Amino acid sequence: MDHAATTMLLPKAAAYMRQYELSEYGNPSSNYPFAAKSKAAIESARYTIANTINAKPSEIYFTSGGSEADNWAIQGIFTSCGKNMPHIITSAIEHSAILNTCRFLERKGCHITYVPVKGDGTINLDYLEKAFTKNTVLVSIMTANNEIGTIEPIEKISEITHRHHALFHTDAVQAYGHIPIDVQKSGIDLMSVSAHKCNGPKGIGFLYVNENINFDSFIHGGGQERQKRAGTENVAAIAGFKIAASTSCEKMAEHNKRELYLNNYMTRLLIREIPDITINGSSNKLANNINCTVKGANAQALIGLLAMDDICISAGSACHSDSSSASHVLTAIGLSNEDALSTIRITLGAENTISEIEHVVQKIKYAAFNLRKR
Repeated sequence: MDHAATTMLLPKAAAYMRQYELSEYGNPSSNYPFAAKSKAAIESARYTIANTINAKPSEIYFTSGGSEADNWAIQGIFTSCGKNMPHIITSAIEHSAILNTCRFLERKGCHITYVPVKGDGTINLDYLEKAFTKNTVLVSIMTANNEIGTIEPIEKISEITHRHHALFHTDAVQAYGHIPIDVQKSGIDLMSVSAHKCNGPKGIGFLYVNENINFDSFIHGGGQERQKRAGTENVAAIAGFKIAASTSCEKMAEHNKRELYLNNYMTRLLIREIPDITINGSSNKLANNINCTVKGANAQALIGLLAMDDICISAGSACHSDSSSASHVLTAIGLSNEDALSTIRITLGAENTISEIEHVVQKIKYAAFNLRKR
């Protein structure tokens, strides 16, 4: 029950990848028919994925995942903007791939503004409006938060950003394949995505960049990805991503309906069975996300007890699973350190069952009872 951390690779994606690992393994940059099959697989995937977000194939750049795409988006605009003291706006609840990149750029003279959020995790639009300066080149706000599931008002944020003549980037790693995304309708200039959050393989993602934007390369070397991202392409993973992307988008409505049903059932059960439990986040959130504070029960200890019963949940982002400090997302929405350290994240998948939910709630109830006695 930790689908926000990762999802299972679709069997048909794995089968499709296999042919590019064992038989059609040519280097797509080579100039002979055998290699052309690999090149064709990449371009077919680029076309399919572009269609899922209403983009052009030429606007899709394959990366090693969401973190690289985030780094490239931020640094690519920073180095190409031509300003001596550029200004970037982001939020207090972004993924560490954004926040740590911004901190890195601060050491290089970039001015960063971290916009606060409301108690439900939505961006404070009034604060955003006032944050712009004449040197603002980019706003980066995630589409949906990876810890509390809150879906941000992306179209409004984009509208404000463009009114101030800046570019808008969104980290859609947690959202892609789970909610509809139309880069044209939403006014998205750059967008980061990772395959393994929507039943694709790990180690592959993409950065969408509007064709009218000038941005710098991130990895220098050969001429791959239209001279923007050097390195021999991971053809098998790209092929698998194609299958996962098309499948997740085709089945999105069906999966969301199922996950919302499971979510509502589990939330009611948690509140009924466990005293002093609080549900965090917005009512407008990803259908599979349940973020809850179990007051008086240390989250890491609770997760450890559940893991002994082969139950997988988390205390936040998988990138910080070994951290004993309070989540920056939870403190940003107003939780005390004590409550933040007693907060767990459950993220369901469409394949989860009612019986699993009932079993997990009882295990959480039992674990919380024992931890509160200590």
